[in-house]
Amino acid sequence: MAKTITINIDDTNEKILKNDLLDINQWMQDAVIGKQNNAWKRFQTEWTTKLMNDDSFTDAIPSNKTDFVNLVTARSDYKNRKDREDT
Repeated sequence: MAKTITINIDDTNEKILKNDLLDINQWMQDAVIGKQNNAWKRFQTEWTTKLMNDDSFTDAIPSNKTDFVNLVTARSDYKNRKDREDT
């Protein structure tokens, strides 16, 4: 499921951003991509270690990003950030 996010910037902050940025939208897109890449690296590192240390997990660890994420998020011990904060 893809998610579309809209960001509202008031006139004053738009002027401030235009002072530094050639293209506000492109900068926002690049910022999100950077965050996704960093989050993926942390996710992959954390869960590769957990899977390798789980004696009950005997399957191969997927090398495909989508398959890896689907495997991890289907596990009973997986909690997203909100769930971890709520407990």
